Amino acid sequence: MDRGKLSLIACNSGVPFYKKVIKELKKMVNHSICIPGSKEYYFANGEVKTIIKNNVRGNDIYIFQNIDDPNSKNNINDNFFALLTAIDAARYADADSITAVIPQFPYARQERRKSREGITAKLVARHLESAGVNRIITLDIHAEAIQGFFPKAKLENLHASTTFINYFKSLNLEKENTVVVAPDMGSTERARIYSNALHFGIAVIDKERNYSKASTIANMKLLGDVKDKNLIIVDDMIATGGTLISAITELKKNGAKDIYIATSLPYFNGNAVEKFDKAYKEGIFKKILGTDAVNLGKEFSIEHPWYEEISMAPLFAKVIYNINHKHSVSALL
Repeated sequence: MDRGKLSLIACNSGVPFYKKVIKELKKMVNHSICIPGSKEYYFANGEVKTIIKNNVRGNDIYIFQNIDDPNSKNNINDNFFALLTAIDAARYADADSITAVIPQFPYARQERRKSREGITAKLVARHLESAGVNRIITLDIHAEAIQGFFPKAKLENLHASTTFINYFKSLNLEKENTVVVAPDMGSTERARIYSNALHFGIAVIDKERNYSKASTIANMKLLGDVKDKNLIIVDDMIATGGTLISAITELKKNGAKDIYIATSLPYFNGNAVEKFDKAYKEGIFKKILGTDAVNLGKEFSIEHPWYEEISMAPLFAKVIYNINHKHSVSALL
């Protein structure tokens, strides 16, 4: 009933998450997992190739890569192309099925046109399919419309919400004094899921963006009551953090008490960490809850007491196990 021998390899930036998932998979499988090993080679001019070290013919192979890796000198494009070479190598090695495990889907914020520009998320989908991928597993993709960009490959969009909701249940926050906040109109459905599960109220920040400048808000309106309330802000990602800090500062001005932030992809690009260090010292927020879909390193939570990491490896391991054994994935979600 399975799809071939379960095999896992990782590109360089995918190794930390790959190791965590293997550890979880070993708790579930009775037979051995094939770990054929691979090597990422870089030439002097920056070209990259991937070599799979052992036989994977007929196997069900999963290739791990973290596209945005703050601990690597490689940029997003470097890591994405390394992933393509690994997929292509698996195809030429005659793997029966190839799945790209990319918790961060690249260019996901470019899923529609606003002016004379391309739809880069669709370009990414075409490259992945052309390389030979049969399936993609990702986490809380920024725009669900991207799922329609794959005419052949399947996209499994996993969610961190269940893990986060269980965390907030453990805090025993008072239901009548806690509100879930959507940081923009696009996050309203996500906030409603948390609100219904936790039986908290809901509020929405209506942001008018200035698209002539990156991460710039022209106007901001709060829809809902946050005065004397604890707040849970739920978002799919934190990039530079500028708009989020503007939002939580505005919420504080409106009388909010403790502010918790839950984000699936804590990128903290640019000087975001310094911004949040400053905001935390000023008492603007209490905690940011993130996932290991972005590898911030073991010391990050120690150096920054406002941050707490929750692992998505158990969920990814269960999904991979179910796919390999032809069990339901939706039951896990």
